[in-house]
Amino acid sequence: MARNVLAAGFPVVVWNRTTERCAPLATLGAEVADDPAGLAGADVVVTMLFDGAAVRSTLVDSGLLDAMRPGDVVVEMSTIGPRAVAELSVETGRRGVRLLDAPVSGSVSVAHAGQLFAMVGGEPEAYERATPILDAMTKGHALLGPSGSGAAMKLAVNAMVAVTNESVAETLALAERVGIESRRAYEVLGNGALASPFLAYKRAAFLDPENEPVAFTSELMRKDLTLAAELAEDVGARLPAAEAAARVLDEAIQDGLAQADMAGVLSVLRDGELSDTVNDYTREES
Repeated sequence: MARNVLAAGFPVVVWNRTTERCAPLATLGAEVADDPAGLAGADVVVTMLFDGAAVRSTLVDSGLLDAMRPGDVVVEMSTIGPRAVAELSVETGRRGVRLLDAPVSGSVSVAHAGQLFAMVGGEPEAYERATPILDAMTKGHALLGPSGSGAAMKLAVNAMVAVTNESVAETLALAERVGIESRRAYEVLGNGALASPFLAYKRAAFLDPENEPVAFTSELMRKDLTLAAELAEDVGARLPAAEAAARVLDEAIQDGLAQADMAGVLSVLRDGELSDTVNDYTREES
């Protein structure tokens, strides 16, 4: 994302908790800050971190917000949920800094290609000021409402992603149980009524996980489903399918797949021997 902002011609200052991750950006012309407060002075500060605690540490505890100027904009693009956004908006408002929550839809390869989509919550004036930066990082973005709207929409989207991921894994596992090879089953899915961009870009993750880079880990998706459950509780919504997907992600994490791609839930569903009933069914069908 930072590389795409650089490519758009903006001066960029970067900081990461793991300093060596800044090196590739430095070679492209980015200035590397010694600490988060070194980002102060920029008109727009963008954060993309693991969770709400990491965001608070970087923006508040580090002194970065205190060093920013009134009217500057923070574009918080992590998936942290509306509760954390509400807490952060208190901190930014106290200092006269404007906050946009702008989490994105899309994985690592999509980010590299500048094809993310940002869901934004906040004030129109702050959105307008940050639009050129959002344009550089994404294929599109939408202001959905006041602060917290983008964070809420992202959780709704990721709940659907988790359920879709689980559904694909269940379909492949069931097909395998009756003797249909996974690649053939995936071909059917990709050419039928359920064909989608998600199916296309997750194909290798499901069918060739050993050789496919991790796009989104089971740990991250489980974290997002926890946030989605909190949001559902706050607004009185029910998410039974997302709850089921969360339980299988828990199994994957317990099996040591926390850092594996979320498509790894397929290996959980494959566990166990074929029953005699399935063996008999397969022979009869053959």
